[in-house]
Amino acid sequence: MSQRLYGLIAAPFTVMSEDGSINLDKIEKQAESLVKNGVKGAFICGTTGEGVSLTVAERMKITERWMEVAQEDFAVIVHVGHACLPDSRLLAAHAQKMGAHSIGTMPPFFFKPTSIEALIPFCAEVAAAAPDLPFYYYHIPAMTGVELPMLDFLKSGADLIPNLAGIKYSHNDLMDMSRCVNLDDGKYNILFGRDEILLSALSFGVDGAVGSTYNYMAPVYQRMIKAYEAGDMATARKEQARAQDVIALLHKYGGIPAGKYIMELIGLDCGGVRSPLQSLSEEQCNRLRKELDHVGMFNFCSKI
Repeated sequence: MSQRLYGLIAAPFTVMSEDGSINLDKIEKQAESLVKNGVKGAFICGTTGEGVSLTVAERMKITERWMEVAQEDFAVIVHVGHACLPDSRLLAAHAQKMGAHSIGTMPPFFFKPTSIEALIPFCAEVAAAAPDLPFYYYHIPAMTGVELPMLDFLKSGADLIPNLAGIKYSHNDLMDMSRCVNLDDGKYNILFGRDEILLSALSFGVDGAVGSTYNYMAPVYQRMIKAYEAGDMATARKEQARAQDVIALLHKYGGIPAGKYIMELIGLDCGGVRSPLQSLSEEQCNRLRKELDHVGMFNFCSKI
């Protein structure tokens, strides 16, 4: 499989049992559903997967299971970010041992790097623990509070990070993102992480994306990308607007808990969420289902 990632990469939910423990049994069904809907890979244990709320041992078990069930041409990208550098390196080395496609890390989010000069050495140590795998920096300032120019990261990082492949760019600074896409004639693989404005990113040359809504709305984005590539912008905008209607409801009902409920509605129950997140109440579930029906999501959701 090509090292560079293209198309839709899902950020899967971590399935939880009723007692709050991880449930590995449903990962195979998750993977099958993604393949059925044209998704090219999975970025596991990231934000959607509640990675920072999981133990190192749990994250390793999840990686092992995804690698057991993933088809040969299905890319598994393991998020190894951790506030503790040795634990992040441990996760990275384990991902390489398990045969993952690549790794990614967000920056430390308590003691934060405040400059590119502080960020790069941290990433370099993580990447060095899995030297045979492509390394992606996970840029998500809304969650980490680390908002640094990614163009500078790429320009300065290559010398210390030989396996630097690109960025999972989950931020709305489209100018910085565009300059990353064009740097050194498109040398770096920029995976866009804002599902609600993917169409905008396509216009800047992005050809790969990582997102949570690809778990249950991949057909909408596949049609959008196809229309965009055919020059049919009216259809592309229509499909993006459909996705935005659902994403607006996600925001209204708390993000990840709402996404997990949507998975239940389409036939793949991923369980609850880990504290401090809170699952939706029965009343919230009933309201969300009605609003999802109103925007027509059940006419264009993924098939399980």
